[in-house]
Amino acid sequence: MSCIAIVGAGPGLGVAVARRFGREGFGVALVARDPGRLDALVGELGANGIRAQGFAADVRRPEELAGALERAVDELGTVEVLQYSPVPHRDFMRPVLETGPRDLVGPIEFSVYGAVAAVQQVLPGMRRLGRGTILFVNGGSAVVPHTERAGTSIAFAAESAYGHLLHERLAREGIHVAQLVIPGAITPGHARKDPDVLAELLWGMHRDRHGFRHFADDLDA
Repeated sequence: MSCIAIVGAGPGLGVAVARRFGREGFGVALVARDPGRLDALVGELGANGIRAQGFAADVRRPEELAGALERAVDELGTVEVLQYSPVPHRDFMRPVLETGPRDLVGPIEFSVYGAVAAVQQVLPGMRRLGRGTILFVNGGSAVVPHTERAGTSIAFAAESAYGHLLHERLAREGIHVAQLVIPGAITPGHARKDPDVLAELLWGMHRDRHGFRHFADDLDA
């Protein structure tokens, strides 16, 4: 039995992805900092017949994140799909000339150290399965740096490079690594950026396994 682990699970995209993969028979591990929010999401999904459990962890604490994913395997089975999609803090988005060395610690911990910790925790299980999918979800500054959002621009670029390296290295092992870039805000009712539309796109990326970088919308949207 296998599951999808959604790191950075929330009531928008996280729940939509949980519903989409849950309909395909996946157990769902929701990983986020707030245990109360996780309980509410698990309850919502359970009412819709989705087998889900919450695991509290802070992505800026690699050992804590790894421990949450280890517990997810114990409870739900091997992580076959990992989605890394925590929403950055607003204080990461400072103008470039106001961004000093210490201002980059948080964004790098959030987007790089956390991502690496999550991948290294689930990769052995994927290798044992002989298959797996790793999905990184980022904003538009992962592709076009923004002078007013220096922290996320720098950290997303590093996360993108890490993901691309994984894509090239793991393909030979049957493990697909891909990135979804979502320019602007996730918007309910939007033709391309509604959570359910994005969840369908992520399901297609897992199913079709073509290419590394995918775009939810035009970069200037």
